[in-house]
Amino acid sequence: MYVLISNNFLLLKASQTALRTVSQHARNFYFERLKMFSKENLINAAAQGEKYVNSNSFKFTIQYGTAGFRERAEKLPHVLYRMGLLAALRASVKRAAVGVMITASHNPEEDNGVKLCDPQGEMLEPEWEVIATEIANAKNQTELVELLTAVVSRNSLEDAAQSPFVFVGRDTRSSSPSLADAAIEGAKILGAEVKDIGIVSTPILHFVVASRNASGELGKPTEEGYFYRITSAFERLKEMENLPRDNGNYKSELNFDGANGVGAQKMAKFNEMLKQWLNVTMYNTGEGRLNFSCGADFVKVRQCIPEGVKLFVDKRGVSVDGDADRIVYFYTDSSNQFHLLDGDKIATLVAGHLMDLVAASKLKLNLGLVQTAYANGSSTEYISKTLKVPVACVPTGVKHLHHKALEFDIGVYFEANGHGTVIYSQKSTNLIKQAVEDTNLGETENKAAQKLLLFGELINQTVGDALSDLLLVETILHAKGWSIADWDTAYTDLPSRQLKVTVKDRNVVTTTDAERKCVLPEKLQDKIDATVALYEKGRAFVRPSGTEDVVRVYAEASSKSQADCLADEVARAVYDLAGGTGGRP
Repeated sequence: MYVLISNNFLLLKASQTALRTVSQHARNFYFERLKMFSKENLINAAAQGEKYVNSNSFKFTIQYGTAGFRERAEKLPHVLYRMGLLAALRASVKRAAVGVMITASHNPEEDNGVKLCDPQGEMLEPEWEVIATEIANAKNQTELVELLTAVVSRNSLEDAAQSPFVFVGRDTRSSSPSLADAAIEGAKILGAEVKDIGIVSTPILHFVVASRNASGELGKPTEEGYFYRITSAFERLKEMENLPRDNGNYKSELNFDGANGVGAQKMAKFNEMLKQWLNVTMYNTGEGRLNFSCGADFVKVRQCIPEGVKLFVDKRGVSVDGDADRIVYFYTDSSNQFHLLDGDKIATLVAGHLMDLVAASKLKLNLGLVQTAYANGSSTEYISKTLKVPVACVPTGVKHLHHKALEFDIGVYFEANGHGTVIYSQKSTNLIKQAVEDTNLGETENKAAQKLLLFGELINQTVGDALSDLLLVETILHAKGWSIADWDTAYTDLPSRQLKVTVKDRNVVTTTDAERKCVLPEKLQDKIDATVALYEKGRAFVRPSGTEDVVRVYAEASSKSQADCLADEVARAVYDLAGGTGGRP
C-alpha cells in the first residue's frame, strides 16, 4: 500500500511539473508573440533591411498601383523586403493568410514587381496601397520605423498573439528568386509563418490564399488543389453536355502562345490533364525572352500573330501574358486578315451564355457586365440591346471593375486587354445549390442550375486568370458548336485609336462619369463633344495617366480613317487646352 501511494504521489508530482513546463512554454510563446511588433523589433527589422538598400534605392519614387509596384529589377530589393514586413502586418490585421506575388506581368524581362493579395484572393485595398507606397519610399531607418509603428498602433497590434501567415509566389524572371528571398526575410523577421509556393501564375497565388482562408470550401490551398478544382469542373461540364469532341463548327485544336512565361508551364499541365478534350499546340514555352514579340499585350497592341506561332485559316490562337492573368484570342481568315478577340469579345460570350443558363434555371438572379470606357461601343450595344444584359461602366483599373461586379448576383467583368473574371455572390451560390438539390425542380431547370454551379467552380473568381478563362471560353464554344469566326461575327467592333499627349502637369485634367467626361480644363469637353458630332458613330474621351505627365486619348468611329482623324483632333484639343509640351500632334 505504501509503495502504491508513493508511486501515485511521484506520478502526481511529475504531472504537475510537466504541466508547469507546458504552461511556461505557452507563456514564453505568448510573450514572444507580444514582441513581434514591439518598437524594439520594428527597429531591428528596419536595421536588418539595410543590406537591401543601395546607392540607387531612393533616386526614384515608386507608387503602388492596381498592378502593385513595377520597376527595373535591380531597384527593387529594398522594396521587396519592406513588402514582406507589410505582409506580416497585413496578415495580423486581417487575422488571415495573405499573399505576396513577385511579378511584372506583361512588362519586359528586365523589369520586376510585387503585389500583395488580401485574404479572399482580392487585391490590396486602396488605403493600404497608400501605406505600401509610404513604406517603400521611406528614406531612412527612422522614417521606416515611424511608418511601421503607425500601422501597428492604428490597428492595435501591440498585443498580437497569433503568428501571421504569408504565401509567397513568383514568376519565371531570373530576378524573381532573390527578390522572393528578400520578401520572405522581411515577413519572417516580424514573426510570420511563410509558405514559399515557388513559380506560379499570379492567379494561382490568389487562389491558394483564398482557399486557405475558406476553410476547405474551395479545396486544398495548394497548386494541386487549384488544378483539381478547375479540371474537375471542366470535365463534369463536358460530360453533362454529352457532345462529341468536335461539335458542329467547333474543333478541339488550339494554338497556345505562353509568352515564354509561367503560363506556358501551367498550361502544359492542363494540356496533359485534359488531352481527352483539347489538342493544344504550345508555342513560346520558355525558349525565348519573356513577353518579347509574344504574349497577350503584344498581340493586343500590335494586332498581329505572336512571333513563332503558326496558324491555319480559322484556327483558334490564344495568347496569355507573362504571369498568366490576361488572355486574348486571335485568328486569320481566308484573306489572311488578322482578327483579334479581346476582353470585350470574351465578356460578351461569357455573359451571354451565363444569362441563358440563368433564364433556363428560372432563378431570380441579377447578372450584369462591368466595363470601362475603353470597351468598344459595339460590345456595349450588343450586350445591352441584343443579349439584354445590364451593363455598368467604371473608371479604368481592375479594382474598380471587381468592386462593381460584387454588386451583382453574378458579375462579369473584363478589361479590353483580356484581364477579367466572373464573381458569384454568396446569395447566388446558395440559391443555385438549393436548385440543384431540389427534387421537385424540372429537368431543364435542374440541369441549368447544375451547369451554373460548375461554371462557378471552373472560374477562378478571385482575379483574372488566363488559363481558367481559356477553359471557360472553350467550354462555351464547344457547347454552342461555334468556330472562332462564328464567335467573332456575333458583332463587329468599331475601329478605334489610342494616343497619348505629353503635358506639363497631368493633374490639370480631371474627369467624371467613369472617365467618360472631362471636367477640367474648362472648354475641353465642349471641344471633344463638338468634334465627336462630326463623325459617324463617333465616341472619344480623355483621361490623365496615373504614372506620368501624359493624357491618354481614346477614339472610335465607323471607319479606321475616321477613328484616326477623330483621335488626332481630340489630341490637338488636349495639347491646346491642357498645357501640351513638345510638338503639337
